[in-house]
Amino acid sequence: MSTSGGRPKELGAFLRTRRAELTPQQVGLPSDGAPRRVAGLRRAEVARLASISTDYYTRIEQGRMPASTPVLDALVRALRLSPDQRAYLLGLAGRPPAEPPVRATAEVTEHNRRLLAQLATGPALVLTRTMDVLAWNPPAAALLTDFGRHPVRDRNYLWLLFNDPVLRSRYRDWAGGARACVAHLRMHTARRPDDPRLHRLLARMADHVDFQRWWQAREVAAQGSGNKRFRHPLVGDLTLDWDTLTSATAPDQHIVVWTAEPGSASEHRLHALAARTVTTAPPGPATGTATDPAIGTGTGTGTRHGAPEPA
Repeated sequence: MSTSGGRPKELGAFLRTRRAELTPQQVGLPSDGAPRRVAGLRRAEVARLASISTDYYTRIEQGRMPASTPVLDALVRALRLSPDQRAYLLGLAGRPPAEPPVRATAEVTEHNRRLLAQLATGPALVLTRTMDVLAWNPPAAALLTDFGRHPVRDRNYLWLLFNDPVLRSRYRDWAGGARACVAHLRMHTARRPDDPRLHRLLARMADHVDFQRWWQAREVAAQGSGNKRFRHPLVGDLTLDWDTLTSATAPDQHIVVWTAEPGSASEHRLHALAARTVTTAPPGPATGTATDPAIGTGTGTGTRHGAPEPA
């Protein structure tokens, strides 16, 4: 996957996974009644739907022949791919090419740091594209987990979602949330397949059975917003919307902010959680450089955003 020869192979694996999910009936093809050795559509059926020869499709799937953009779009229609899946497929094929290299910034920008400080009740994190946690505000630590208690090397949201029992327990639907994170990370592989941070993270996740199962399913997603349900031991259940903001000056950094519907029980509980954070947090920065004590936390306030080691 990380080499030029691996991209056609990943493209073929992605096509095989997608056709295995469809039946002839779903795409309007008659069933010949013959037993099928594998689940899903046959190569010949995909080729027929895309109006190309079976040999041509077979060569594409086996990574032996590149496909033009019109052919790729025909396969998108044949396999009923979503917009995110289409973007992933085109990225694997180099049409458009993978995103140009972006300098990975391990230090939080001043703008992002100030924005976190001004979010009094809304939990917020600064993440890289591979979900390294660069900074967080006190409500995020209160809602999710105390990121400052983890070694810098382990401060990766996906890693913690699988390995930190506190963060895992906060998700009312852990499997759904974890699977969505895996799909987001898979989308990143088409954009920058040679990202060393990505491959170090994949190596660390090699022993997680659930991760490996979902990774091999090759689901992809590029959501910038959504909805999550949490269960907190102090304030109870919360249903929160999340949005992603990207800094123009640091495109490798994303701010994820959770908010609640105005007037809802979740909003009241979120405010109650934020109030407890303010009243129980010790003053001043926990460790690190002289920065705003409202950003990053080791004990509820305090800063801990030295350059993180790659996940």
